[in-house]
Amino acid sequence: MGTTTSRAVAPIEAFKSQLTRSKGEFAMALPSNISPEKFQRVAVTVASQNPDLLSADRKSLLGACMKCAQDGLVPDGREAALVLFKDRVQYMPMMAGLLKRARNTGDIASVSSHVVYQADEFAIEYGDEEKLIHRPKWDGDRGRAVGAYAIARLKDGSVVREWMTVAEIEKVRNVSRAKGAGPWTQWWDEMARKTVFRRLSKWLPTDAEDSKSRPLSQVAARDDDLGKAGGDADAAPIIDGVADEQGPSRLDALEGEIVPTGRPMIIKRRDKEDQMVADIAEYRAWWSNATDNATPDQLKGLRQENGALFGEYAEEHGDEIMAIQEAISERLAGKEAA
Repeated sequence: MGTTTSRAVAPIEAFKSQLTRSKGEFAMALPSNISPEKFQRVAVTVASQNPDLLSADRKSLLGACMKCAQDGLVPDGREAALVLFKDRVQYMPMMAGLLKRARNTGDIASVSSHVVYQADEFAIEYGDEEKLIHRPKWDGDRGRAVGAYAIARLKDGSVVREWMTVAEIEKVRNVSRAKGAGPWTQWWDEMARKTVFRRLSKWLPTDAEDSKSRPLSQVAARDDDLGKAGGDADAAPIIDGVADEQGPSRLDALEGEIVPTGRPMIIKRRDKEDQMVADIAEYRAWWSNATDNATPDQLKGLRQENGALFGEYAEEHGDEIMAIQEAISERLAGKEAA
């Protein structure tokens, strides 16, 4: 008697397949200068080099990738990193990624951020003639860190700068859920530079490269989420075969009512599984009315499901779905800013 055997799919191949099936959602999140194919190649390479990521909660890994894409960065360890907190993955923008986003405004001539050490020559003056001088000690022990600064020169000639002492940086660290683990213990210098840059980013021009990407100040604030329960699973794209403890993992329908389930906003499909509702205007009217009182988490859920529609129906309804996606993102930004 013949027998059949099934070959287990290698974790890296399963991850690659999940990214491929989410291509439409990533395409909607990424800026025009980063293709979904490039993003996938980087994410797969990073995961293959760090197998612990593949052993972690898969939804949090996919969610971390999605947040990275939404911020217009790639998780190559330079622009952004995928960081493990126990068995959960979280996305963390790196200093190089923040500087890249700042330069993309087109209004900044130069921008930098550095840590100052006890043996360095450092002076900062405020008043009518503000000035900052930093001459690092290049040989020998530089001593303990005393602070960090960020400075940007705009193309109109003006200069904005921020300086924080170690005590001020540690005050920020102490309100973080991740203060005793991960980046704060492994890469203090990187976190210090990012902390002062975040304060500076509030004074910088808005990134004009791609309206889909989150504003720079919000990207710089991503570290607030480090160490949260569940990692970045809340941002994971909707994919069959990826466990969703909060509810079904598919877009179920387009009928005009929100079905209360554990996962925010499941839309009831009235046609067959492989059919799009014929009247896109009806769908547009539905989401506009149904999301007036939606929470940010519900709007994120709807944005993910709308992204799944784009992946399936881009050729026929791509422009309309993209317009809805942008409107959802605007509404979400308004809710988060409130």
